[in-house]
Amino acid sequence: MRLVSEHVIDGAAGPATPPVYPTLPEVDLVDIQRFTKGQPWGDFATMRAEAPVMWHPEPRGGPGFWAVTRYEEVKRVNGDPVTFSSEKGGILMALGPPETRHPTLFSASTNSLINLDGRPHRELRREHMPYFTATYMKGLRARVAGEVTRLLDTMAPLGRCDFVEKFSQRLPIFTLCEMLGVPEADRERFMGWIHFLEMAQQVAMEQIDQLVGLTEPSPQIAAFIELFNANVAEMFDYGRHMLAKRRADPQADLMSAIANAEVEGERLPGEYLDGAWLLIVFAGNDTTRNSLSGAMKLFTENPEQKALLQSDPGLLTNAVHEITRMVSPVIYMRRTATADTEIAGQRIAEGEKVIMYYGAANRDAAMFPDPDQFDITRANAEKNIAFGYGPHICIGRMTAQLQLEEAYAQIFRRFPDIRWTGAMDIAPNNFVHALRRLEVEFTPEGIARAA
Repeated sequence: MRLVSEHVIDGAAGPATPPVYPTLPEVDLVDIQRFTKGQPWGDFATMRAEAPVMWHPEPRGGPGFWAVTRYEEVKRVNGDPVTFSSEKGGILMALGPPETRHPTLFSASTNSLINLDGRPHRELRREHMPYFTATYMKGLRARVAGEVTRLLDTMAPLGRCDFVEKFSQRLPIFTLCEMLGVPEADRERFMGWIHFLEMAQQVAMEQIDQLVGLTEPSPQIAAFIELFNANVAEMFDYGRHMLAKRRADPQADLMSAIANAEVEGERLPGEYLDGAWLLIVFAGNDTTRNSLSGAMKLFTENPEQKALLQSDPGLLTNAVHEITRMVSPVIYMRRTATADTEIAGQRIAEGEKVIMYYGAANRDAAMFPDPDQFDITRANAEKNIAFGYGPHICIGRMTAQLQLEEAYAQIFRRFPDIRWTGAMDIAPNNFVHALRRLEVEFTPEGIARAA
């Protein structure tokens, strides 16, 4: 099986053809520090109106990319992998100079299901599907509901806590580990690994800045990079150990499906096993965690929607669709043009990068009237593309839906006055909207019962 890492390209420097729409000077989608304030909804609105296919330059010698922000164009690019390839250039914004790439992370992040096109993508996706069907989800739901109860039991006497630390980072790890077949004793380690994976982009940026002379090396950064590398190595060592065990002794779990998957008649090479492990650990956790936390923020900011859901639990499924539309935890995906093409009147040259902004598309008034309003009764909320669209639609979207439904069915029943305090912390990351801390307060359950 051919390795994507051996032929992936960073994108052709551009633009090869004159931009039809202006490059808006106030918009900067590369600076990861800007995303610590949340997604740039105002910039996205301006782009949709004035520059729906906008040429965006990249610093440090990067080739630049076309930023696509309207619903129809994002959907079109996502649904046409022949013209807009995941495999040719990878799904991340920039590969970075070779000397700054973490060798294992670079290999694993490129040699994975999410970066494949065509037949290899279809075959590998098919191998995972038994663990992402409605039938499998039905069996998983009771275990997830039980874990929600257990986690809320630990929160109940507190009255105030970090919702991420106590709940939203723990539930997805439980669900993922149940699917993978990870022993309970090992599950706590996943939280540390995911924290460091979210910081990978910041580490890479710091190394590039040092390489080009923008910053001087410091002991603090060197110490953090050493800790980062140690945790990443530990994560991959654990994954290789568990996948080797499942090859030798398959079980009825997702880990065994990954370990024994075949593409074009051959078992996956080690590089793709690393890629599968990275993808499932990060993507299988991060999006759900941030949607759980983002939902708490939304319900606090829109108390009338919270009251509506509490009065009518039958709205919960549609509410989760609206939550994922509003939060859009995956900020973007990148594609590479395989031939000269056109999007919304803008010519795109072969080899140029096209980046789809899912949150921008999900707030397009042409598709979602009054798009910045959180409305759990929205008739077409399910049409959101927070999980992508077409052949690459997220394989785990039903798992995320299940967890959000079970979580908020119990949270509002047990803590009816729970609310976000206004305190939160967002990681410097322009790929995922990563909430690291979200403080909540509520009446402790014992006091509420007494009253």
